[in-house]
Amino acid sequence: MFLRTSSRRRAAATLATACALAVTLAGCGGTTKKDSDDTSDGGAKATGAKANPDAPLKKGLKLAFLPKQINNPYEKIVDDAGIAAAKELSGKGKEVGPSDASASSQVSYINTLIQQRQDAILIAANDPNAVCGPLKQAMKKDIKVVAYDSDTAKECRQLFINQASSEEIGRSQVQHIAEQLDYKGEIAILSATQNATNQNTWIEFMKDELKKPKYKNMKLVKTAYGDDDDQKSFQETQGLLKAYPDLKGIISPTTVGIAAAARYISGSSYKGKVVINGLGTPNQMRKYVKDGTVEQFSLWDPKKLGYLGSYAAAALASGQITGAEGEKFKAGKLGEYTIGKDGEVILGPPTVFDKNNIDDFDF
Repeated sequence: MFLRTSSRRRAAATLATACALAVTLAGCGGTTKKDSDDTSDGGAKATGAKANPDAPLKKGLKLAFLPKQINNPYEKIVDDAGIAAAKELSGKGKEVGPSDASASSQVSYINTLIQQRQDAILIAANDPNAVCGPLKQAMKKDIKVVAYDSDTAKECRQLFINQASSEEIGRSQVQHIAEQLDYKGEIAILSATQNATNQNTWIEFMKDELKKPKYKNMKLVKTAYGDDDDQKSFQETQGLLKAYPDLKGIISPTTVGIAAAARYISGSSYKGKVVINGLGTPNQMRKYVKDGTVEQFSLWDPKKLGYLGSYAAAALASGQITGAEGEKFKAGKLGEYTIGKDGEVILGPPTVFDKNNIDDFDF
């Protein structure tokens, strides 16, 4: 789910085992230097193409969005906005995907999209490596690949549309909950799936932030995984509170998780005693903010993320950009964007929502 170019460099440098942003499992992309440096099967370097920023956007482009799971409310907002943007571009967008968020669940959909000769595949990866094989095949067939929300291994796509700086998201969530807790007490993290690239990246920055002296009286006791499933996230919240009776706060960097955690706490004796923070959408969190269960949470505008994804994919498919660092493209009403290191494009900083501004947003 929710809310990073120097960030990725720091994450890779600090966490060599994370395979350039929280890759915790070796997959088809491999983990050796030879494999990671080999971009002959795809990516901007491999195409040999040169960008023509003056090229017109092609009409009739077919853009396919492949979310982590088809029934994820947050992903639905992103994808619907991307599909609308495709229509704005005189193209056609669609959403396809699995009902579960397992590591390999997206592979068969990628293969089908290749057979359908889509112009671009936009994917929020459940696992950074499990999808690499078919995505490389897509790029061989000149189908552009854009990761969004949750990245693939960098050699398996041309661009990554990042919601915000990974470092900013991870560190800010610790900073916010620490202020609410007066920098004291035990906290836990309720994440999505264990292999989700974005979740793992943010969590590593959270852990690094907690090493600072000002957090000496805070302790991260557990990272639990709700698999972006509402009921499992609800049960994991219950389990955390039973296992750690002194728990003072939960950070949930996933829209499914934070809503489930808030729902559990709002109807329990923990309301007003345990702080919930993380990433959520205003519409799903509004009632919990207004009933006092949640004081604040963060997110970027997912509609803008999907919109930016479509324009980036169209620019790629039209030859305006190749995905190389320093290239620029226009994203409609969002303005101009510059591609950073490793093909990363950052949407912008996250917004903090609370009782003072939550009614100003509708998504």
